[in-house]
Amino acid sequence: MLPYTALIPTFNGADFIAGAIGSIRAQSVPPDEIIVVDDGSTDATVETVRALGDDIVILRQENRGVGSATSAGFARASSPVVATLDCDDLWAVNKMEAQFARLAADPALAGAFSHYRFFRDGTPWQEQTLGAPVAGWLRSTMVMKREVFDAVGPMIDPPGGCGDLIDWLARVREGGHHLAMLEEPLALRRIRPGSLSHQQTPERDGGYLHAARLAILRRRQQQGE
Repeated sequence: MLPYTALIPTFNGADFIAGAIGSIRAQSVPPDEIIVVDDGSTDATVETVRALGDDIVILRQENRGVGSATSAGFARASSPVVATLDCDDLWAVNKMEAQFARLAADPALAGAFSHYRFFRDGTPWQEQTLGAPVAGWLRSTMVMKREVFDAVGPMIDPPGGCGDLIDWLARVREGGHHLAMLEEPLALRRIRPGSLSHQQTPERDGGYLHAARLAILRRRQQQGE
């Protein structure tokens, strides 16, 4: 199995990030390095991460958005594979082992994702997961070869703070890179008030529309060539 970097972009994640890092440390295939990119937090995120061990690389930047923070982590990563995790989500202990097995079975793959389950904020995830597994084209399920980032370029942050990964994965596919989806639920996504995924706002929806608009423009440019 290739060495990999576990990457967490975070903004004001002090209440949850220890759990996220704990689920990384619990992997049956441990990471070569852990990078946390703090996107201008105003809480004790950085201090919390520092207390978890000197082996964690902490990058700090002004608040620019989760796409910018993820891109900064990719650029810093020294491993050939990068696995990303939102600061309030968790990995199953066999996540990386299962996804590496899928990548090994098809070397042409650029990356692998998996299904996930929701769990409720404030409850032990082992005791309460919600609903059936969902196919997760998410940051918390993503395992990507580092060379893909070099080829595709950084993520953008659309209006409202959502849609960055949708846009980036569209560009990945447009570049001819192939991705796999594992049916096994290998990540747990926290439901909590205030999270980007929990909010239903015009600004958030505008970010998704912005990502879709960019994809349409790229397609038109390609057809015009």
